[in-house]
Amino acid sequence: MSKARLNIGLVGHGFMGRAHSNAYRKAANFFDVPYEPVLKAVCGRNRRRVEAFQQTWGYESAETDWRKLVERRDINVVDVASPNDTHAEIAIAAAQSGKAVLCEKPLGRNAAESKAIVEAVEKAGVPNMVWYNYRRVPAVALAKELISEGRLGRIFHYRAKFLQDWTISKDLPQGGEALWRLEVQVAGNGVAGDLLAHCVDTALWLNGSFDSVIAVSDTFIKERRHSLTGEVRKVGIDDATAFLARFVNGSLGNFEATRYARGHKALYTFEINGEEASIIWDLHDLHRLQYFDHRDESKLRGWRSIHVTDSDHPYMKHWWVPGLQIGYEHTFVHQVADFLCGLAEGSIPGPSFRDGLATDYVTDAVLDSARSGIWQKVPTP
Repeated sequence: MSKARLNIGLVGHGFMGRAHSNAYRKAANFFDVPYEPVLKAVCGRNRRRVEAFQQTWGYESAETDWRKLVERRDINVVDVASPNDTHAEIAIAAAQSGKAVLCEKPLGRNAAESKAIVEAVEKAGVPNMVWYNYRRVPAVALAKELISEGRLGRIFHYRAKFLQDWTISKDLPQGGEALWRLEVQVAGNGVAGDLLAHCVDTALWLNGSFDSVIAVSDTFIKERRHSLTGEVRKVGIDDATAFLARFVNGSLGNFEATRYARGHKALYTFEINGEEASIIWDLHDLHRLQYFDHRDESKLRGWRSIHVTDSDHPYMKHWWVPGLQIGYEHTFVHQVADFLCGLAEGSIPGPSFRDGLATDYVTDAVLDSARSGIWQKVPTP
């Protein structure tokens, strides 16, 4: 029996465009989804490159103007996987055209931009979702189950870090197609929106709302050559940011992100300490959840390593036999499957654009605190 077709229009064909395209192609192969995602059109500014991407991934057509893609009547879903400075304009236009909208993180370059996007999608009443994919790592989803079941008891501490090292060289330029994340006008900020945003979204999902934050931030290399003009410009992004937090539930948080941690390419970890139990997760060992339960018999009490591959673990019954693990790319497949099922049921699972706004309120408060040196209250959407 054929399924209803859902035509996808993708804006952006870089790293995240590949991850999203792979997810659309794989979701219906492994999950019983109510729609068949159809790769209808991909959009990029460079005609040669976007057509090469079209051929590689099997899109039916290519555009070089995102406005034409958004206006097309044969597009049902607009997926925004382009640089941060384009998110608001594209997402708002897609919502006004009545399209469902998926958007890469961070939702906007700041909370004000994200708020405008949220208002547009909610006024139009269109389905929406932000690509915070780490929520859909099976081990992280298992952590959510354990917390929701009350196994940790009262939460005291949440600590997270995201460490990279790719911007240490002072000879690395800023701006342009490859290095827009180093240009503040395009990215909005540095590690706050790129790395800490992942940590914050996961924390909001697992531990609830933030109450207040106090932060420190630095830009270690103050000037960089622009890759397009050759002009030496001031660097406006944060290279490293750390902050302390108080959560609404009374727990304390400790967060750190940097691109100056030599030897680390993508070290994302979190640990949660509760009255009864604790959990640890590490992206480099993403299929395992470390769990300690104080209620265990004392002579057997200790940390256990849960290999999250069994059929009763989140998402895993759709994949291979127990013991065979999955990876990073599968988190996007899970998000597409959840989106398609939610679309049919009339209830899209998070993170919604409003959830994305909540994250941006936190990162804005963090950067405000880093500038002022004082505690900042975190607004709620």
